[in-house]
Amino acid sequence: MNFQDHFASKSICFGCGPANDKGLRIKSEATGESADCEVVAAWTPEPHHEAFPGVLNGGIVGSLLDCHMNWTAAWHLMKKTSADHPPCTVTAEYSVKLLRPTPSKVPVRLVARVVESTDDRAVVEGALSSGGKVCATCRGIFVAVKSGHPAYFRW
Repeated sequence: MNFQDHFASKSICFGCGPANDKGLRIKSEATGESADCEVVAAWTPEPHHEAFPGVLNGGIVGSLLDCHMNWTAAWHLMKKTSADHPPCTVTAEYSVKLLRPTPSKVPVRLVARVVESTDDRAVVEGALSSGGKVCATCRGIFVAVKSGHPAYFRW
């Protein structure tokens, strides 16, 4: 089960919204049922995602990691509280390290895991790889928002 289609089928988020025809539409899935399991996704670039021939744009790399890690946080917080749906989480901070050019002609793999959490936030570490090589890493803080926040009802 991918989180985006199951929990947020009407989301228009550029990175992960199933309802955004021009978005990246990633599909994140848990590798297990625990709050601490890894979350993975595969995604295939298209030519308009390139920075230059054969190489994925760095902003697209950041968007992929941001959305994937946000869903990792939401899954973790949902499982941690035994809720039946994830809290609406937003990115408070994230930092991407681009380690090597990411090829744009083959699928990429996203992997993320929560490394710290409280009741309403999670610190997530993630990586984007292509051809078995890590091309980018990321660390971010994701916060569950409450009623009144503009993103609260987006899922």
